[in-house]
Amino acid sequence: MKLTTTAQVSVDGVMQAPGGPEEDERGVFERGGWAHFDNEAGTVMDEIYQRADAFLFGRRTYEIFAGSWGTWNDPGDSPIWTALHTRPKYVASTTPFDPKWTNTTVLSGDVAGAIRELKAKAGGELQVHGSGALTRWLLENDLIDEMNLFIFPVVVGQGTRLFPDTGPERALDLVDSRATPKGITIQVYRPAGRLRAVAGVRS
Repeated sequence: MKLTTTAQVSVDGVMQAPGGPEEDERGVFERGGWAHFDNEAGTVMDEIYQRADAFLFGRRTYEIFAGSWGTWNDPGDSPIWTALHTRPKYVASTTPFDPKWTNTTVLSGDVAGAIRELKAKAGGELQVHGSGALTRWLLENDLIDEMNLFIFPVVVGQGTRLFPDTGPERALDLVDSRATPKGITIQVYRPAGRLRAVAGVRS
């Protein structure tokens, strides 16, 4: 399976609580709910979920999804709901816990090895949604095959960012790019190795 990540970020790189203020209030964050989808962006997100053969979450994002999507009745017309309720879900966690959402497996111990085993299975995509800390860890460990970024035309001004101020360098190849009528840009990148000291040279 190809491991893909999908994140909603603002122009200034914030990814905290895009869907609503109650999603993640860490750091007294009161600006949640800044990601407003238009029809085209919503269609692209639906298409991404439809490609999933399994999902991989960080602990916090899993609990957010389990407390929302996991408790909602089937609306009958949501590819996202259908995918989340019918595909296997895996949670990378440093501490064991008892997941309440059906079809969930907790990965602990040698998480990198467990993820490599999942990627070695036949299938389409092992998808990571949100899960900023996990995404950064996966990138550092060269486990990501593609990254989907939904960049919203807003400056949030504070909040947790997808990428920290300091960290390992990475080169990215642009696979696809589009803009929706309301100015949401959807970028698909493929990690292309580390940058070297000489500008423009990759290793």
